[in-house]
Amino acid sequence: MNEIIHENKIAAFTEGLEKTVLPLPTSLVEQAERVLLSTDFPTTRQEAWKYTRVGRIASIYAKKKNGIITALPAAFTIDDNAITVVFENGKLITDLSTASYTAGLSIKPLSLCNASELRTIGKNVQLDAEPFNALNTLYMNDGLYIQIAENAQIDRTIQIIHVTTGIETVSNIRHVIHSGKFSKASVIQGYFTSNAESSFTNVVTEVDVCDNAHLTIDKIQYEKEGNFHIATEQVEQAKDSHFTINTLTLNGTLVRNNLNIKVHGVNCETHLNGAYLLKDNQHVDNHTTVDHSAPHCASNELYKGVIDGKATAVFNGKVFVRKDSQKINAFQSNANVLLSENATVNSKPELEIYADDVKCSHGSTTGQLDEEAVFYLRARGISERSARQLMVSAFIGDVLEKIENEQVLNFTHRILKDRFGWDF
Repeated sequence: MNEIIHENKIAAFTEGLEKTVLPLPTSLVEQAERVLLSTDFPTTRQEAWKYTRVGRIASIYAKKKNGIITALPAAFTIDDNAITVVFENGKLITDLSTASYTAGLSIKPLSLCNASELRTIGKNVQLDAEPFNALNTLYMNDGLYIQIAENAQIDRTIQIIHVTTGIETVSNIRHVIHSGKFSKASVIQGYFTSNAESSFTNVVTEVDVCDNAHLTIDKIQYEKEGNFHIATEQVEQAKDSHFTINTLTLNGTLVRNNLNIKVHGVNCETHLNGAYLLKDNQHVDNHTTVDHSAPHCASNELYKGVIDGKATAVFNGKVFVRKDSQKINAFQSNANVLLSENATVNSKPELEIYADDVKCSHGSTTGQLDEEAVFYLRARGISERSARQLMVSAFIGDVLEKIENEQVLNFTHRILKDRFGWDF
């Protein structure tokens, strides 16, 4: 039998990348190196990547880029009143970032953290069989170390703006967010492109939500066509904590969101909301996991998508309820509207339950707009275009109304008007 030798595409991909200079734990770096030597880019033969092809990412030949932005465009400012930190191609832009912070809040770039502070990085992020996490670790550009002190109530939102510029730019960004006991804060993560093409953003965010802490993350992905994005959020919740994440995917050729939440403590609340609005040849893949390992908790998950043109969407959500994790209320729903005959979606909500005193449900629906409803609206003097827009807006509005930050909501409305012509 002839032996077939497969070239490791990761080796070619990393030729143009520079290994991180951050003083990460030696064991972590060595593990990332082992993973990249033994693992290639995922293929559709792997269940977790069955519907998402990453070949176009693998073909990028990264080149070192110099920054070009000298001012943050108004179009990239989500919250005018926020504490703002700006990154370009994974590098902190100090001149465009807020210089001082409110009491109870510490924000440091990883590049200014000492080895002791960096020991916490990667402790809960899986590297084995996860090449993108390993790439992020070994080739980490920079990121933020955010500490919210115990009992601190941070009134101003923390806004992290990421801008990608240039051709075949690869940015590996890592953020660490630690919410102290009884604290409360909200974070915005915005991802944009400016004169970028065939570029790739690979970001990992590690979040610790301590006892009785409340943390909200609003994430907006609006990178132009021809660019790629993979994000991983690893969240650990302690007892009596409250965590919410709203993920809005509004542009980008290929976007993959990996959201992993481990609920370790009792009496926790977890809310995951997502909206994705696609057209042309876009592809968005949302993979979520909520792992309940303690009793008396609730999780709610609502993802909705509007898919037009030849765009494709994937939703794979899984809820675990571990043994003895009784009194769990877990709700999961994914709904999609297809606006064209060529639009497709693959939806797979899952429950895996090992306790017997729980209330858990999941559901998935995919369809087209109700033509009778369109006709009803047109019969009352509304044009066909406006009628369809009204119905789509109402459909996606179930997710948008979960957003508490009005500036984030208004910003989203502006994007949807510019990109799709929708009025809210």
